[in-house]
Amino acid sequence: MHSIEGKDYIASLPFQVANVWPTKYGLLFERSSSSHEVPPGPPREPLPTMFSMLHPLDEITPLVCKSGSLFGSSRVQYVVDQAMKIVFLNIDPSIVMTYDAVHNVHSVWTLRRVKPEEENVVLKFSDQGGTPQNVASSSSLTAHLRSLSKGDSPVASPFQNYSSIHSQSRSASSPSLHSRSPSISNMAALSRAHSPALGVHSFSGVQRFNLSSHNQSPKRHSISHSPNSNSNGSFLAPETEPIVPELCIDHLWTEPIPSIREKNSQASKVFITSDLCGQKFLCFLVESQLQLRCVKFQESNDKAQLIFGSVTTIHAKDAAPVEKIDTVLVLEGNGNLVLYTGVVRVGKVFIPGLPAPSLTMSNTMPRPSTPLDSASTPKPLGKLLGSLDEAVLLSPVPELRDSSKLHDSLYNEDCTFQQLGTYIHSVRDPVHNRVTLELSNGSMVRITIPEIATSELVQTCVHAIKFVLPKEIAVQMLVKWYNVHSAPGGPSYHSEWNLFVICLMNMMGYNTDRLAWTRNFDFEGSLSPVIAPKKARPSETGSDDDWEYLVNSDYHQNVESHLLNRFLCLSSLEGSRVKDEDFSQNLSLDSSTLLFPHIPAIFFVLHLVYEELKLNTLMGEGICSLVELLVQLARDLQLGPYVDHYYRDYPMLVNTTGQVCTIDQGQTGFMHHPSFFTSEPPSIYQWVSSCLKGEGMPPYPYLPGICERSRLVVLSVALYILGDESSVSEEASQYLSKITLAPQKSQVDQEENSFSFRHATSVSSLAEKLVVWMTSVGFTQRDLETLPFGVALPIRDAIYHCREQPASDWPEAVCLLIGRQDLSKQACEGNLPRGKSVLSSDVPSGTEAEEEDDGMNDMNHEVMSLVWSEDLRVQDVRRLLQSAHPVRVNVVQYPELSDHEFIEEKENRLLQLCQRTMALPVGRGMFTLFSYHPVPTEPLPIPKLNLTGRAPPRNTTVDLNSGNIDVPPNMTSWASFHNGVAAGLKIAPASQIDSAWIVYNKPKHAELANEYAGFLMALGLNGHLTKLATLNIHDYLTKGHEMTSIGLLLGVSAAKLGTMDMSITRLLSIHIPALLPPTSTELDVPHNVQVAAVVGIGLVYQGTAHRHTAEVLLAEIGRPPGPEMEYCTDRESYSLAAGLALGMVCLGHGSNLIGMSDLNVPEQLYQYMVGGHRRFQAGVHREKHKSPSYQIKEGDTINVDVTCPGATLALAMIYLKTNNRSIADWLRAPDTMYLLDFVKPEFLLLRTLARCLILWDDILPNSKWVDSNVPQIIRENSISLSEIELPCSEDLNLETLSQAHVYIIAGACLSLGFRFAGSENLSAFNCLHKFAKDFMTYLSAPNASVTGPYNLETCLSVVLLSLSMVMAGSGNLKVLQLCRFLHMKTGGEMNYGFHLAHHMALGLLFLGGGRYSLSTSNSSIAALLCALYPHFPAHSTDNRYHLQALRHLYVLAAEPRLLVPVDVDTNTPCYALLEVTYKGTQWYEQTKEELMAPTLLPELHLLKQIKVKGPRYWELLIDLSKGTQHLKSILSKDGVLYVKLRAGQLSYKEDPMGWQSLLAQTVANRNSEARAFKPETISAFTSDAALLSFAEYFCKPTVNMGQKQEILDLFSSVLYECVTQETPEMLPAYIAMDQAIRRLRKKEMSDTSELWQIKLVLDFFSSRSHQERLQNHPKRGLFMHSEFLPVVKCTIDSTLDQWLQAGGDVCVQAYLSGQPVEGPELSMLACFLVYHSVPAPRHLPPAGLEGSTSFAELLFRAKQLKIPVRALLRLAPLLLGNPQPMVM
Repeated sequence: MHSIEGKDYIASLPFQVANVWPTKYGLLFERSSSSHEVPPGPPREPLPTMFSMLHPLDEITPLVCKSGSLFGSSRVQYVVDQAMKIVFLNIDPSIVMTYDAVHNVHSVWTLRRVKPEEENVVLKFSDQGGTPQNVASSSSLTAHLRSLSKGDSPVASPFQNYSSIHSQSRSASSPSLHSRSPSISNMAALSRAHSPALGVHSFSGVQRFNLSSHNQSPKRHSISHSPNSNSNGSFLAPETEPIVPELCIDHLWTEPIPSIREKNSQASKVFITSDLCGQKFLCFLVESQLQLRCVKFQESNDKAQLIFGSVTTIHAKDAAPVEKIDTVLVLEGNGNLVLYTGVVRVGKVFIPGLPAPSLTMSNTMPRPSTPLDSASTPKPLGKLLGSLDEAVLLSPVPELRDSSKLHDSLYNEDCTFQQLGTYIHSVRDPVHNRVTLELSNGSMVRITIPEIATSELVQTCVHAIKFVLPKEIAVQMLVKWYNVHSAPGGPSYHSEWNLFVICLMNMMGYNTDRLAWTRNFDFEGSLSPVIAPKKARPSETGSDDDWEYLVNSDYHQNVESHLLNRFLCLSSLEGSRVKDEDFSQNLSLDSSTLLFPHIPAIFFVLHLVYEELKLNTLMGEGICSLVELLVQLARDLQLGPYVDHYYRDYPMLVNTTGQVCTIDQGQTGFMHHPSFFTSEPPSIYQWVSSCLKGEGMPPYPYLPGICERSRLVVLSVALYILGDESSVSEEASQYLSKITLAPQKSQVDQEENSFSFRHATSVSSLAEKLVVWMTSVGFTQRDLETLPFGVALPIRDAIYHCREQPASDWPEAVCLLIGRQDLSKQACEGNLPRGKSVLSSDVPSGTEAEEEDDGMNDMNHEVMSLVWSEDLRVQDVRRLLQSAHPVRVNVVQYPELSDHEFIEEKENRLLQLCQRTMALPVGRGMFTLFSYHPVPTEPLPIPKLNLTGRAPPRNTTVDLNSGNIDVPPNMTSWASFHNGVAAGLKIAPASQIDSAWIVYNKPKHAELANEYAGFLMALGLNGHLTKLATLNIHDYLTKGHEMTSIGLLLGVSAAKLGTMDMSITRLLSIHIPALLPPTSTELDVPHNVQVAAVVGIGLVYQGTAHRHTAEVLLAEIGRPPGPEMEYCTDRESYSLAAGLALGMVCLGHGSNLIGMSDLNVPEQLYQYMVGGHRRFQAGVHREKHKSPSYQIKEGDTINVDVTCPGATLALAMIYLKTNNRSIADWLRAPDTMYLLDFVKPEFLLLRTLARCLILWDDILPNSKWVDSNVPQIIRENSISLSEIELPCSEDLNLETLSQAHVYIIAGACLSLGFRFAGSENLSAFNCLHKFAKDFMTYLSAPNASVTGPYNLETCLSVVLLSLSMVMAGSGNLKVLQLCRFLHMKTGGEMNYGFHLAHHMALGLLFLGGGRYSLSTSNSSIAALLCALYPHFPAHSTDNRYHLQALRHLYVLAAEPRLLVPVDVDTNTPCYALLEVTYKGTQWYEQTKEELMAPTLLPELHLLKQIKVKGPRYWELLIDLSKGTQHLKSILSKDGVLYVKLRAGQLSYKEDPMGWQSLLAQTVANRNSEARAFKPETISAFTSDAALLSFAEYFCKPTVNMGQKQEILDLFSSVLYECVTQETPEMLPAYIAMDQAIRRLRKKEMSDTSELWQIKLVLDFFSSRSHQERLQNHPKRGLFMHSEFLPVVKCTIDSTLDQWLQAGGDVCVQAYLSGQPVEGPELSMLACFLVYHSVPAPRHLPPAGLEGSTSFAELLFRAKQLKIPVRALLRLAPLLLGNPQPMVM
C-alpha cells in the first residue's frame, strides 16, 4: 500500500482479495469467494464479504450495512451476501454502487463511518432466548483473523472452520455481561425480503437467505467442519477482543426491477456527470443490453442525504463523461458518436479523418471537415422558428426521430459497418475535455471536444443567462448555442461574440437579418469555400412569407448546418443592398420562440454583467460589444432610463435614434417580468459615488458567482467608507440584493460566504478589517491593478494605512496584498520544513581545492562580513584555529650546538608546538558549529591534523617520527577524535542525512577510526544520530574500539536528551557494571567507556529525577576500588562522571525530589565532599565491595580527593537556581587556617562555583561581589602578588592562603560567566576583563612561585573561559586579543590542557561563526559544567580527572540567536535597525534598546517584543508576549528576517549616514523645488526597478521637445511625489487622470468611464470618513501633499464651462426637454451630465424646473432631487430662462 506522503506498507490479509477500492476514509476490500467454501448450512453463520482498512497498520474490519425493511424500521448487519459486488465507488459524494448477481439490480449506498449505536447492534449478543446457551457466541471472526498469524489456517479456505472457533470464555458468562461486552455476532445475511425497493419479486429468493443466526445448539463449539482443520484449541484464546467495525453503507436507492430479467446485466462502466445546468446524474453502462442508464440525483435541502430520481436509458455501446463542458460522449450501437448533456441530446460528433459510420451527405455537397456534426432533424410541422432553430438540434423525443427517417432519404442511419472496415470500438480515458477513441483496428485517436465558449465575454454572458433561466429552458438554450458555436468550420475568436448575439436574438424571436447592426456582422470568412446558396432578393414590399419559404426549403435544410453563417451576411455581390425604407418599417418580434418570455430577465442579467465588466479595465472591448446588444433590447422593451444610462456611458456608440422592433401589446403579456427587475438601471459607479457622498442607496443587485467584483466593491465600500463592520460578516447584507430563482439556494450560499474576524487574526482598524476580509475572499494584487483607479482608491487607501504597522501573525496572502512581501515571504518560509535558507552558503566543492582544506571554508562570509564589517577578525580567528598546515619551528642554532643536538632541539620545540596544534580542533568545532549542509553523495571532508613543522630559513620539514626524541605513545589519538567531532559539528541540524550516509563516511584506514568516532559523537550532538539504524550501532559497539564506543554512547545519549528512552538505557547499562544485575558476567569494559556511559545515563534521564538511576549514581560517586586491580586507575574521572550524571538526573529539582527522601541525597553528597566514615553499602552490589583492594589502601574512610568534585557539582546541579541558603552554606569556603589545610585549593574553586550557582539571583556583575566570596582570613593575610618582600608568619601557611585566594576568585568568575552566559552584559564583561588582566600580571610577578604558575595558569584559563561565555558569539575584540596573546605562549607551564582552554574560549567567542550564543537554561548550564570543567588535561592522553570527550557537550547549550535582516527584493542580507524591548525584572524596569541587526538577540525569555524600526525599512513587529515559537523558528532557520526597503530610501550599506535620503526629505517639504527635480537623481533615493525605468523613458528630456516639455515636467513631478510619499502604486492613476483631462480638452472622450473615475476620486477625498481619518493621522494618506487634485478639478470645470458657453447650453436644454441631440456634441454632453450628475429628464417633475421663478426656489427643488449645487449653478441660467451663466 502506498500513501500520499510516499510511504509504503505491506499488510497481510486473511483472505484472497477480489477487489480493492479507495474511499474517503481508507481502503475497502472485497473478499473473493472461493468455490471450496462450504455453503452455509443451518449451524453456521455466513461470513462477511467486505472489509475496510483505515490505515495500513490498522486491522481490517468488516463492513456494516444498513438497509430499510418492509416495515419502515431499518436493519443493521454485516455485508455477508456473496452475490453483492461493488461496481463503483465515488469519494465525493461518498457513495458505493453495488450489483446483485442474483436479482440483477444495481443499488446505491452511502458510505460513512459507523455510528456507535450501529456498532452496538452488530456487536451485541441478542438475548431473545434469555439464557446464555442460546446466545451465539462471539468473536469468531476476530479469533480467526488473529489466529492466522499462528500459521494454522486450513488450506482450502481460511474461513472453513469459522464457526468452530468461538471462545467458550464468553459463552458461559451471564447475560448481563453480554449486553455490555462488545463482540461480534449476529452476522445474518441480508434478507432480501427486507429491501423495500425489491417488492414482490424478491419473495422467491427469501428461502435462500433467511437463516436464523440464533441456533439452539449449544454444542456448536466442538464441531469441526472441515477435515483438514486442526484442533480448535489453538483458537480458543480467551483474550480475543472483538473487531469493531469502522465503516457502514447506508441504502439510498435500488433501480426498479426490469420486466424481463436479464442475466448478467452488471454495469461495466459507472460515472457521475452533471449537465450544463449543474444537475447531477449517476450513469451506468450495461453493455449486454447496449444501454446507458442515467439517474438524476440531488442533495436534500439539509444536505444530509441524496435523493435519487427515475432512470432514463440511452441507447449506447460505450460512453465517457466530458467533465470540462458537462457533457457525456456516447457511442451508439451503429457507431455514431453523440454528445449528450445529462439526458438531453446535443448532436452528433463528426471527426475529420475517420470514416463516418453512416453515408451522410449526397455527392453534390463536399463535406467540410468539422469538429462537431449536428445531425439535422427537419420538423415536418412547417413553420421553423427563427433561422437557426430546431434544425440543428437532434431532438431526444422518439417519435420525431422516427419521423426523421421518413423525411430524410440522405441520412441512412441504419447503414451497417461491414463495408467500411474500421469503426469506433470504445471510448476511454476522458480528461478535462479530451477523450480517446479506440478503433476496431486497434489504433487510438485522441480528440478534443470544443468548449462552450472560448472568449471570456461570451462565457460570462452564458453563465449569467443560465443562472436566470429555468433549468429545462437553460439546457435547451445552451444546447442550441453549443450546436451553433461548434458547427462545422466554427467561428474564430472575434466572431464568437457576433455568433452568440445572433443565436441569442433568434431565440428571443428577433429576425437578425432585418436588424441593421446584426446584419453587418462579419464572420471573417471562417467558412470553407462551399457553394454560396442563392438568396431571394427581397421584393419591393419585402413580405415575410418569401423569407419563410426560403428557410423551409429542402435545399436549405441540407445546407444549413454546414453553411450556417453565410446567409446571415447578405452578400453585396448579389446586389442585395436593401433600401433604407425597408428598415424604417418596424420589425416585430416572434413571441413563440424559446426565450421570448424571458427577455426582461435576460436583459437585466446582461446589464449586471455589463456593470461587472466596467470594474475590469481589461474588458473594455467586450463592454462596447455588449452595449450594442443592451441598447437594442432596452429600446425594444421601451426602457428609457436604461437607454439614457448607456448613452451617458458610451455617447459615441449609442445614437439617440435607432431601429426599434415593436412588441405587440398583446405579446408583452407573455413576457415574464422577474421580481428583481428594476426600472432604474443599477449603476455600480453611481452606487459608490452616493456612498462616498453619504447619500442612502438601495441595495445593489448581484449574481452570485458571476458578479463577484461588484459584490466585492460594494461590500468593501460599505465596510471602509460607511464603517459598517457587519457588512462583510453577515451574508444577508443590506447593501446587496442577491438575484435568485430558487428560494432554497440562499441558505446554502449564506453558510459558505459568511466571514468572521474572530478566528483569523488580530485586526483593529477598519482598514485592517477590509484587507483581511478581501484576501479571505481571494482578492489579490493583480485584481487590484485591473480595478479602475477611482473604484480602487478606497481599497488602496486602506492598504496604505495597513502597510505601516501590520501584525506579525497575518496570513501570507494579506501581506502580499498590502505589498509587504517581507512578511509574506516570512510567513511562507515559516511553513516550510527546516532546510537550507537564503543564507546557506553553497561553496562548490571544486573551488578551493588548490588551497589546503582547513575545515573552515564553508562559513557564511556574507553574514560575517556584515556582523564584523570594520576589520578582518574572522580571518585572524581562522588563522589561529587552523590545524592543517605545518607550524613554523623557529630555533636559533647556537655555535656550541652540534647539528645532531640542533635537530633534537628543533624536534623538542615542535613537540611543544604540537601540544597547541592538538588542542585546536575543539575550538574549531565551536567556530564552525552548524555551518554546513553536506552533499549526501559525498563523504564529509575532514581536514587532516598536521603535526609537522617547517624550520626557517630553508623551510626544511621537521617531523616527530624521525626517532631522535621520545614521543609519547598514542599522543594523537584524542586530538584526532576532537578533529572528527569538529568536522561533524559543521553539519547543520536541518541537513538531510540518513543512516546510509553515516555508514558511508566510515573510513577505510584503521588510523582514521578515532576521527570517525568523533564524527559519530558530533552527529549525536546535532541530532542526526537518531537516524542511524540500531543494527549499525550494534556493529560499531561490537568492534571493541574504545573511542568509537565513547563517541557513539555519548552521541546517542545527547541525541535522546531527557527522553528516558528504554532502548538507549539498555545500550548504556551494558557498559556500566553497577546497572547490571549482580550475578551477570563481568564484562571487560574499558574505563573511559564506562565514564562515557555514566554521563550518557545522566543525559538520557536529564531532569527526570528517576529514582533507581539516581540511587545507583549516588553510590557510584563513592565506588571503592575493587580487588584484582579493577577500578584503580583514573578513578577521579569516574566519580566526577557519576556526580555530573546524578546532577543531571535531578537537575534543578532541589528539595522536592519526590520519593527520594530515604536516599538522603544531599547528606550523602555532603559526606562525599568533606569526608568521613564510609557508610555500609546497601543494595545489590554489596558482594562486590566486601573484599578490599590489593592495590590501594583506603580503609573505611571516604577518599575525598576522588569523590569531592563529583559530589560538589552534583549538589550545585540539584539545587541549581533554587537560592537554597542552607545547602549553599555547606559550600562556603572554610574561614580558619586549620580547616583550610584540609581542603585541596582546587576544590575551593568548585565549591565557590557550586555555591554561586545555587544562589543564582545573588550573583552581581562587579568585582566587589567577586571579592565578597573570599573568606576574611584569606583577604587579610593574602599577599598581593606584586610585592617583593614575603611577610613571615609562623602559624599561617602563605602558599595555602594564596592558592585558596586565586581559586576562590576563579570560581566566582566562572559563576559570573554562567550567570551572564551569552548576554554580552557590559558590567560582567568589564569585571571579568579586569580579573583576566590581573591574572596576566600575577603570572609575570616576581613571587608568582608562591602561588605556583600552574595554579595561576589554571585560574587565568577559567577567567578567560568565563569572559568568552559572557561574550559568546559576539567576537569581542578585547577578548580576541587576550586569546591571541595566549595562543602565542607555547613554552614553560603551557601544556595541552591550557591550550585547550584558551582555544575553547576563542571558539566560544565566535560560536557558530557569530550565529550562535549560549543559553542559561538549566540543561545548558549542566552541559556547560561538563564541557568547561575547570581541571584541564596535562597532556593529550590525560583523562584522569575528566573525560576529554565531554568538552564537546557545550553544543547542548548553544542556541541560534543571530537575527539577519534579508532584503526581500534583492534577497541579500542587509543592515536594519531593531528596537528590542526587555520585560521588566527584579533588577530593572521594562527597557528598550536599539541594535543594528544583524545582531545576536538576548535570550528570548527576557524579551517582550522586537521591532524593525523605520525610516529605511517598513516597520515590523514580533510580539513575544504571545509566545516565542514564531521567533524561535525564524532563528533556527538561519535567523532570516525578511525586511522591505521603503520607497525613496536606500539601504544602510549604500547610504550609511542617511544623508541621501535626507536630501529627498528637504525637497519634499519645499514643493517649489519639485519642478527642479531632475529624474537622473531618482536613483539616489530609490532602487525600485520599475520607477527607475519610468524615469528613464518618460522623464528624460530629448532633443527638440517642443510641446512635450510640459508633459515631461508633469511626469517628473508625479514620479517625484510617488517616490517621496511612498506610493509608487499610484503612478498609473496620476497618468490616467492626466490623459483623461487632455482628451476632454480636445473633445475626444468616446466614453465617460475615466471621468467617472476622476469623479470618484474627488468624492473620496471629500467624503466624511476620509476627513475623519485625516484628523487622526494628519500626515498620512494618499495624495496628501498633492496640488494635483485641485488642478484636475479646476481644469475639468473650466473645460466644461467653456463648452457650455460655446453653444453647449443648447444641447443641455434640448436634452432636458427630451429632444434628440445631434452629432458632434454628443460626447461632451455626456461628459457634462456625468460630471455634474445631472438627473435624467424623467426625474424632473412634470412642470420641470423651468417653472421656477427664482434661484432660491430652484435650489429648494434641486435639493430634493439631489442635484449638487455646483451643477445647479450651471443649469440655472438655462432653467430660469436667463442666458447669462452664473459661473465664470
